[in-house]
Amino acid sequence: MPPESTSTLPSFWQRLRHGFQVVHADADFVAIAGQDWAERIMSASATDRHHAKQGRSIGRWILTKHGQRLGVYLKRHFVLPRVRGFLATLLPRQAWSPGLEERENLNWVREQGIPAPRAVAAGQFLGPWGRLQGFIAVEELDGMLALHEAVPLAFERMEPEAFDAWKRGLTAELARLAHAFHSRSAYHKDLYFCHFYIPESFTFTGPECWRNQVHVIDLHRLGKHRLLRFWWQAKDLAQLLYSSEVPGVTARDRVRFWKIYRDLTKGTPTWIHSLIRWKWQLYRRHHYRRLARQASRRIAA
Repeated sequence: MPPESTSTLPSFWQRLRHGFQVVHADADFVAIAGQDWAERIMSASATDRHHAKQGRSIGRWILTKHGQRLGVYLKRHFVLPRVRGFLATLLPRQAWSPGLEERENLNWVREQGIPAPRAVAAGQFLGPWGRLQGFIAVEELDGMLALHEAVPLAFERMEPEAFDAWKRGLTAELARLAHAFHSRSAYHKDLYFCHFYIPESFTFTGPECWRNQVHVIDLHRLGKHRLLRFWWQAKDLAQLLYSSEVPGVTARDRVRFWKIYRDLTKGTPTWIHSLIRWKWQLYRRHHYRRLARQASRRIAA
């Protein structure tokens, strides 16, 4: 489908019969990717760290031009539900693809002062009769590691006293970030260690101040809820609790996190602790059942 200006909106029947596209891109991305980037984005080869399943894919895409370099993670949805396509036909300016939804979430999070990567490009391609595709290109957090990798590395590399002080600073920042979301009735819904990133250099020695040094990624599921806020709050915290089971993290660290978080969120009811523990146990049971099924398959093979 040829690029089409988002400033001119075709009629409903034109959108239904011929389609329509909404695309956004930052200037530095266009400068490297080229003016015709929208025509090529769904067929571009992003094979580094590539994963594909069920009509979608994600891969690392390195763009270079005239000595400039830009690394992005390109997420693409090649087949989206037809109902979303018809909704995009009716309301074409709204985000109906996961890529555009995540771009809006990333922009909102960054506006709140929460460190997150930049969405350098995103869009949705509406084809005839409700066929819909979408994408997002998120800037790579170069030189950074996810916490499930970074914490064990710091545990190995640092002296015990230094590592304990390192954990205290990181724990306080994680509690502050969780509060930053929840105080706005916003819930990540995938609040695992693997979705927090810090510079790899911090695994040798931490920063003087941890504030704004931890980035949050994968915000495509972010949602705002008021009526069911305690359910989503418990789910976020249970995910964080479950994913913290890595070398170097102790029960004392988890208790410290909870005390800091509880002090920040003074309106949190005490009974939510039981709900968090119940959800945490569910995640653990699911994990161990999955490991058992994988072991059974290996034995059968």
